Order: sequence, then structure tokens, then C-alpha cells
Amino acid sequence: MGESLPSREEQALEVLDRLYDEYPDTTISLNFSNRLELLIAVMLSAQCTDERVNKVTADLFETYRTPEEYANAPQEEMAEALSSITYYNNKAKYIRSATADIVEKHGGEVPDTMDELTDLAGVGRKTANVVLQHGHDVVEGIVVDTHVRRISRRLGLTEEEYPERIEDDLMPVIPEEDWQQYTHLLISHGRAVCTARNPTCSDCVLEEICPSSKLDHDVDLASGDAW
Repeated sequence: MGESLPSREEQALEVLDRLYDEYPDTTISLNFSNRLELLIAVMLSAQCTDERVNKVTADLFETYRTPEEYANAPQEEMAEALSSITYYNNKAKYIRSATADIVEKHGGEVPDTMDELTDLAGVGRKTANVVLQHGHDVVEGIVVDTHVRRISRRLGLTEEEYPERIEDDLMPVIPEEDWQQYTHLLISHGRAVCTARNPTCSDCVLEEICPSSKLDHDVDLASGDAW
């Protein structure tokens, strides 16, 4: 069928119901044991797979344990530790700068507000949202990563293109109590079924309500390109 429901609100609730059934135990896939490790892991995950990040942080978190140790590490040493991560030189600089600020301005504790987090080097709203949600149990918004962007557009839940505009557009539509899980559900679905290049629409629990379904439509609403 491949047709969205009459309103975005109805569409969102149906999407949530179906994905909760499909992925009942989905959660964050980065490994961490405290707020500092969470912050570092999320900073490293930008344009890099969680699987790769987890491999790197397994050793990284054994080597560096405090914000002081990260901040005082030489740039070359930190870059070498991150060398298999995308943009490792820049990320090494961001981590050293952010942890220095955590020591100097926040008493060695990862801050717990959006403004303070996004003032740290290398921390945008997406990273801050993840840290707030999983480090401080504070849900201020919806984390919009590549999966959330792609699938939300495919499902007709937003026509916005940029993450912060997508977040603003989704927040009135997605029930606030589902903001955190919405991200995890779409990430799970994006990895398993609704992939970027070749989604398996025939196996998708959302196919009949998806206006981008390859079975019924010619255009991928995520990109605007023909299938």
C-alpha cells in the first residue's frame, strides 16, 4: 500500500507502535561506564560506526580514566590512540580541549545542561542530547543522526533536511515520553531494514504506511532521488 496516515501525529504513533513491537529491547549501542566515557564515545562516533568506536574505546578507557588525563595527553599521543577513527586528529583536539574545560570550568564533572555541553569543543546538540539522556536522565529533545534523518523523511514525518530543523519539526509530533526511544528504534530499523542504499521494503513492518516504499513509489523521500 505504501500510504502514510492522514496526519503526522497519527503516522508517528503508528510508527512507534510497530517499531516497539519489532525492537522491544533497543538502546544505545556505545559502550561506557560513566558520563565521561559516554561523552568521549559520542564525540568519537560522529561519522563513524559505533562498532569501530567500541573497539577503540576498549583500550582508550583503560589508558585514560579522568578528564585531567585526557586534557594532559599530548596531541600526538591522543591522535595515535584514535588513529582508526574518522577525523582522528580533529577529534583528539576536541577531546583534549573539552576535557580541559571540564576540569577548569566544571570541577571535573561532565556538565548537565545543553548550553554548558554545547560550549565544549566538538560537542553539538546531537552529542549533548545523547549525553543528557544517557548520562543524566534528562530528555530535552530528539537525537537526530543519519538514521533518524533518513527514516523520518522516508516516512513523511518531516520534510526538513538539517538535523536541528528536523528535531524542531519532530518534537511536537513525537510524544515527549518517546523522544529518547524514537531515536533508538529508528537506528535499529535503519541498520536492520531501512538502509541508506538498498532498503528491504518487502520485509519492513512499516511498508504499508511508508510513502517511500520501493514497492509502491518511485522516489526516496529521504533524498528526493528516484529508486
